[in-house]
Amino acid sequence: METIRIANEMIAMLRQGKFLEAGERFWAEDVLSVEPMTGEMAQLRGKAAAKAKGEWWTRAHDVHGVEIQGPYVNGDQFIVRFIMDLTVRETKQRSKLDELGLYTLRQGKIAEEKFFVTPAYFER
Repeated sequence: METIRIANEMIAMLRQGKFLEAGERFWAEDVLSVEPMTGEMAQLRGKAAAKAKGEWWTRAHDVHGVEIQGPYVNGDQFIVRFIMDLTVRETKQRSKLDELGLYTLRQGKIAEEKFFVTPAYFER
């Protein structure tokens, strides 16, 4: 099944720390990226916008460790679990981020990525 192959290839790249490279390889040109927040980063459309969001995120955080779990597959969708130990550079606040990414494929590319976090994320 193509979804399993793509999910496994993407996770292999993520486990190597190649987050932006995985996006470049697997995002559709018109990918929709949805974050669990309000504001300008909440919903972005297009590969360039998703890449810029990833670059912003990398500049804004110091990541001390990442655990990648999955994939969990259903049809043309798969889920990846990210457990990150990170510090927000601006506030110097260290925390654990537990996030799920739901990826929907169209013609072998990620057409939509939607992220979900635990309620504790909003209590920071």
